[in-house]
Amino acid sequence: MYKAFLIKYSEIGIKGKNRYVFEDALVRNIVKALEGVDGVFDVSKEQGRIYIEAKSDYDYEETCEVLQKVFGIAAICPTELVEDKSWENVCKRVCEFVDGQYEDKNFTFKVFAKRSDKTYPFTSPEIGREAGAVLIDRFPEMSVDVHEPEVKITVEIRSCAYIYSKSIPGSGGMPVGCGGKAMLLLSGGIDSPVAGYMIAKRGVNMDAVYFHAPPYTSERAKKKVVDLARKISVYTGKIRLHVINFTEIQMAIYEKCPHDELTIIMRRYMMRIAEKLAIDSGCLSLITGESIGQVASQTMQSLAATNEVCTLPVFRPLIAFDKQDIISVSERIDTFETSILPYEDCCTTFVAKHPVTKPDVMVIRKSETKLEDVIGEMLERAYSSDEIIEVG
Repeated sequence: MYKAFLIKYSEIGIKGKNRYVFEDALVRNIVKALEGVDGVFDVSKEQGRIYIEAKSDYDYEETCEVLQKVFGIAAICPTELVEDKSWENVCKRVCEFVDGQYEDKNFTFKVFAKRSDKTYPFTSPEIGREAGAVLIDRFPEMSVDVHEPEVKITVEIRSCAYIYSKSIPGSGGMPVGCGGKAMLLLSGGIDSPVAGYMIAKRGVNMDAVYFHAPPYTSERAKKKVVDLARKISVYTGKIRLHVINFTEIQMAIYEKCPHDELTIIMRRYMMRIAEKLAIDSGCLSLITGESIGQVASQTMQSLAATNEVCTLPVFRPLIAFDKQDIISVSERIDTFETSILPYEDCCTTFVAKHPVTKPDVMVIRKSETKLEDVIGEMLERAYSSDEIIEVG
């Protein structure tokens, strides 16, 4: 059982004097993630490295799975922790490590060394060279290949010695919490959960809003969206999901506006409501799962028409993805099977047979004037219907 993990990051490493801000955010997120694992852990950072030390028995597989979902982690290295870093003991423990990890030792290898403790009597090249020689003496079936080794064994000399050879890929990206906050328009489809996941990967916290239209959309449709929010909260952290009753506004649009413009006008009012919720919640942008040309409401002209009602920036991380790209990500983050459950949301319930694909903004504005006498009160009732569900 490994007693420690070395956590590697990539993008954080290129930050300047404020790198510690991102490191501290990553440490906090790791601590939070490990709260769900049965075990006691100590998380610390030291000279460009983050270490997790197990202080009790724990579930190795569960721990690795949890850490792989923490944005900011590039790799997880299960590590042998050696407190006595005398050279004789380090050589002994390197041999024991290799013997325990590799039953078949007929492979090529190279020892990589890093000496952060400058008082140590050997330099990094010397550590690598001497440790390699000790391994060859102990296991003659092994051979050195300095260019393309099959196994890379790393020895780091710090306050303790750390020995590792495995690197489990992490999610990469930036730690959630260091990139501001945004409001995700979350539906029950495939796209919007993926969009939320991708923006969170850039370090963004998020709330979400779902537009519910009872009785045309069922409670099962609402539960489906809550389940999707819960699945992406594994990556994004806690989400405040706003559930807005949109039925009255949707029916008014259906009754008073041209049917071929229904989707565009509906989307414009969703964006207005989402922006108000975003501003009230301290969000700096909106997030949608739109992709150019995927459906009628996502042509360049349609996107321009919906953007017109917003003052906050609208982030569309899927804008250049095709559907299979999006499905691949949704399968990887375990939202796909939930997204395809047959419970329709309000975006699919009121769809025109022949929606306009190249809306003229001036024409759309004129159509919206037909709602002027009722829309103000309807918007207020929609805001007041806000049901907040804490997820994650």
